[in-house]
Amino acid sequence: MRLWQQTLDLCRWVYNETLAYRKRAWEERQKHVGVYETHALLPIWNAQRPELKQVYSQVLQDVQNRVHRAFDACFRRVKRGEKAGDPRFKGRGWYDSFTFKQAGFGFKLDGPWLDLSKIGRIRLIAHRPIEGTIKTLTIRRTRTGKWFACFSVETKPAPLPETQRAVGVDVGLTHFATLSTGEQLANPRFFRRDEQALAKAQRRLSKAEKGTPERVKRRKVVVHIHERIANRRKDFAHNLSRRLVNEFGTIVFEDLSIARMLKHHALAKSIADAAWSQFATYTRSKAASAGRT
Repeated sequence: MRLWQQTLDLCRWVYNETLAYRKRAWEERQKHVGVYETHALLPIWNAQRPELKQVYSQVLQDVQNRVHRAFDACFRRVKRGEKAGDPRFKGRGWYDSFTFKQAGFGFKLDGPWLDLSKIGRIRLIAHRPIEGTIKTLTIRRTRTGKWFACFSVETKPAPLPETQRAVGVDVGLTHFATLSTGEQLANPRFFRRDEQALAKAQRRLSKAEKGTPERVKRRKVVVHIHERIANRRKDFAHNLSRRLVNEFGTIVFEDLSIARMLKHHALAKSIADAAWSQFATYTRSKAASAGRT
């Protein structure tokens, strides 16, 4: 775990340095820096900070690719006339993953064991069998200190038997969703269920003196409650989206501007808790794989 944390810290340093370099280039020369120009900085930084050599080179390149994608997303928002939101520097504890970009280079899966370049061999507890060709690997740390190995794989779609059944989905707050079949699905209100426990934990955190072990301990309690709420919400969205994709050949969602609805101060908390956008995204992804519309 020490090497994983050290890798995260070094990746965060590269992210911030790359971001600072690109910001300076624009502010001083109005120049857009390409990703390959930032890659050329890595040998220079390696000479200045020898500890960077403890991180696999493609992992550091992927960090710079993330900065590049962040700027691309910013420019797209500007072109659409939206609020841009410049890429931000990452403070300690706010950089939580690193990626090996190419299977066979930097990482290797050997049965229950995972070999990581510059880190060593670790044993995996598999969530499920890996199907398809492994392309990339991301090591991710949650805010509660758990570590996950997330594999990106290339696999063929698995279409389900054809069906002419169609359904319309009308999301709401009183009921999470009402189907055109007449079925109403209860709103689980995951945040509301844990709101009192979260408020109590946050009050205890605010009373702890800054910089003390007790404050660190109480902060972990708050983070754990947030993680529990998010996990329950994801599980609900995954199960419901899988059910719809299995039962219907065509699934239609109403066209909502959720971002605009969240500006309603009286309903924002309930709308965010319902996570309609997450549910629609999961359904869309499963439908594409299953040959649904």
